[in-house]
Formats: sequence, structure tokens, C-alpha cells
Amino acid sequence: MNYRDFGKTGIKVSEIGFGCWAIGGNSYGQSYGPTNDKESIEALNRALDLGLNFFDTADVYGRGHSEELLGKALKGKRDRVVLAAKAGADFYQGAGFQTFTEEYIRFALEKSLSRLKTDYIDVYQLHNPPLRLLNHEDLYQPLLELKKEGKIRAWGVSIFTPVEGITAINVGKPDCLQVTYNIFSFRAEQQLFHKAFEKGCAIIAREPLANGFLTGKYESHPQFGAGDFRKNWPIEHIQARSEAARKLSFLDKSGQRSLTQAALQYALADRAVSTAIVGMKTAEQVEENLAAVKKPSLTMNELKLINSLQNSGFK
Repeated sequence: MNYRDFGKTGIKVSEIGFGCWAIGGNSYGQSYGPTNDKESIEALNRALDLGLNFFDTADVYGRGHSEELLGKALKGKRDRVVLAAKAGADFYQGAGFQTFTEEYIRFALEKSLSRLKTDYIDVYQLHNPPLRLLNHEDLYQPLLELKKEGKIRAWGVSIFTPVEGITAINVGKPDCLQVTYNIFSFRAEQQLFHKAFEKGCAIIAREPLANGFLTGKYESHPQFGAGDFRKNWPIEHIQARSEAARKLSFLDKSGQRSLTQAALQYALADRAVSTAIVGMKTAEQVEENLAAVKKPSLTMNELKLINSLQNSGFK
């Protein structure tokens, strides 16, 4: 495994991180379908064995279940890992609620610390606050205080759009930003990454496999089960992503490098990215994903072909 600086924090993180949304399971919907806890723990331990040290979770994933599994898997290994967690999706009130008050953030942190079986979190993030809140300095004050108190080592914001990221940098000066970045969704690179790098703000690239579609494993009419948020996607969107992935088949090098691994390499190609977090439900998925750092790198010609497809909207 290779490691990168996490912005200006002094923390070193593995290039590929473990996104822990999926292992929270599908009991409450809004995940990636059913999971097996034994397989999830095996996947977490296999990742650690292979040198991955960055684990990104959130209290809302499985309503605490993802954090509980991490706490079990990493027992006795806390000093070897960088734990990133999030708060703000106030599932205690029900689905869809968001709360970012200081009282709630402190409450949520204590709950997460208990489930994770630790007394500090390395990277604590606000979970997708709206732009209107990102414009206010008060939003960030609880995180600054928690950092002074030693409850967290660094803090950041999970965002949807580059504008939200730029606003957070200008107003709050976070240690990191988490944003979607992959071959299909690349606006962040064009509009945000340079500013983040310039300010020493680490980038956590999420969804590097575009919700699984950059594995090339999905046909135009995949059957997503109960609890899988993709089940509710418009069929036109699913078909477009499936077809776009097929047009990237030239990145699959017949045993030398899979499309999955090429997609991860793409997410890591920009120097602003500290780590790309990918969801993994089994040890086999862990092994394929982490092997991406050893596979043949994307060539200039391949990058040009990707760029051409992006410019054409994959038409």
C-alpha cells in the first residue's frame, strides 16, 4: 500500500480507504443491499492486513451498525488505523432529519465513540450540511472546540458540490473535504481541487467506482434488492451508466488490470486526493481493490480517451 499526506494535519493515510456505508447493512434502506456481518469483519481485517489504514464511516450507516462492526474488527488495533466518522444525519428523530447544533454534534460524537470503542476520532466530519449553513462560522465552532479538547484530531465536511466545498474552505478552513469523484462525476477536480490543495485541505474522494457501475458488472437492467438505494433510480439513469461503463472497456487489460482497478487509479491521479474510499463487503473485493496500486498505471493515451468520452457526455 502507498500512503499520502492528509492535507496539513500530519496524518498519513492509505491511498485507498475503506468506505463503511455498505457494511452497515440494509435494515433501514439507503444502503447497498444485504450484508453478512461475519464477511464484513473479515473484509475489514483483510484490508488492515494489506496495509489499508483509513476507515470512513458515519453514525447513520445502519443506524450505528457500521460503527459497531468497526469497533469489533479493530479491537486492539486502534493505533494502526485512522478513523473517520460523520455526524449530522439525525436518525434519532427519523429518516431525513439533519441537526448540526453544538449540543447535537457533541451528543452524536459520544455515541460514535462508544460504538467504535475508542476515546477519540481521527477525522470528524459534518455530514452533508446545506449551503446556507456552510456560510456561517458558527457551524464549525463545535469541531474546533472538540479538536482543542483532544476528542478529534482533525475535522472536515462531507459535501455534494464544488460550491459547497469552496464555501467551507473560505468560511471554516476545514482540514478536509469529502466529495464524490470518479470518471463519471469529475466536476470537483475542475472547480475545487486546486483551491483545496493550495490551502492544505485534504480531499477524500468518495464513490470512485460510481456506486458500483465502474466495475463494469452491471447490465442495463440490473435487479437491485430491497434496501438498495439504487433500486429507486430511474431506469434511464441506470442504462446510461451501464452503457458508459461499457465504453470504458478499453481500460480493462485482460488480467493485468480490471476496469475497477483503472477507475480507482483515475480517482487517485490528482495530487489533491489524499485517499479514495471504496465500499467493500467481502475480503475478495478488498483484495481486488487494493491491488489497484500495483497494477499498470493509466497511460496518457488512456487518460485522453477518458477525457474525450467525458467531454462528449459518453455519447
